[in-house]
Amino acid sequence: MSVNNRRNAIDGSRQIIVKAGTRLLIDRKSISNLVSGVAALRKSGRQVLLVTSGAVGMGMEVLGLDRRPKQLARKQALAAVGQSELMAIYSEECRKHGFACAQLLLTAGDLRQRSRYLNVMNCVNALWAENVLPIVNENDPVSVDELKFGDNDTLAGLLGSLTGAGLTILLTTVDGLRDRNADGSLGERIPEVAKLSDAVYKLAGGTDDANFSIGGMESKLRAANIVTSAGEYLWIADGRDSNVLQNILDAKDIGTLFLPSQNRLSGHKRFLTFFSKVSGKITVDAGAAEAVRKNGKSLLPSGVTAVSGDFKRGDTVEISGPDGVPFARGLINYPAADASRIMGLQSAEVTSLLGTSSESELIHRDHLTLLQ
Repeated sequence: MSVNNRRNAIDGSRQIIVKAGTRLLIDRKSISNLVSGVAALRKSGRQVLLVTSGAVGMGMEVLGLDRRPKQLARKQALAAVGQSELMAIYSEECRKHGFACAQLLLTAGDLRQRSRYLNVMNCVNALWAENVLPIVNENDPVSVDELKFGDNDTLAGLLGSLTGAGLTILLTTVDGLRDRNADGSLGERIPEVAKLSDAVYKLAGGTDDANFSIGGMESKLRAANIVTSAGEYLWIADGRDSNVLQNILDAKDIGTLFLPSQNRLSGHKRFLTFFSKVSGKITVDAGAAEAVRKNGKSLLPSGVTAVSGDFKRGDTVEISGPDGVPFARGLINYPAADASRIMGLQSAEVTSLLGTSSESELIHRDHLTLLQ
């Protein structure tokens, strides 16, 4: 791993997201060590947001259970029991270091709607302005499948994108992404990943005990894709080391650092790429696909071959090429009925059909983002 890349990841990050998994939060001492590491990051002048797992695990401990239940209602109940216990410990540990903490419980719906997305960001910024540590968890007691992030690795990645944090740190019970030996067993630690290729994804294997937690290396690579696609760094490291966050701050060669795959996306395009709810699909011909993907052009009606979905003007739609694979998404200028009427038409024909005030672009380049 290049020391320059490690140093760039740290020195270029004024905001840092730290996520700790359930299996790291097994007792008060482990939480105390985590908060001490967070305090070191804060002392260095960084603003930190902590994504915590552990509510269900803490509820299991309180109620004396040794196996994570499968029934949704029981998991929700355990989260409700454990969340208050977990936050009480965090609050006490933060006060030892001279700062307060605040709890934010989120569902996926809080980030899919633009106004709620902005409200979350405004709240986080206000807490940072007051020198308060935001502690975020998924709102498990009320989350159902359509409102769930899936795991807190994904939530951390989304919050890294939402806040524009330069670095997201996922603390887990392994020392990073590992290579595979010929027999399939885990090999050497991979210090740095420049690109999330198919070969890298094949290295992922479950690392967590499903009886106690969810996630694993696959979920961490999904989070890495979100963060690096937004133009930021993600670092996976072993949270069992009580000095892990200080070691990262010192740019030591630990864990696996994932490098940005492109320049930083604007906040508007981050929302389009990672948060907005897709309401329809536009299929285009090869020429239009090339114009949008390679030449940075807006999407014109003339290149459209099919329209599906029930969307309104201003909704988010996916754009697919002739192969049907989505390669972009953007804010559509027309409702579905009109988009269907004008597909394949030249600009003059669109104006003749719909009137002089019609937009020449189906999706303007400023409101379009490419998918990785």
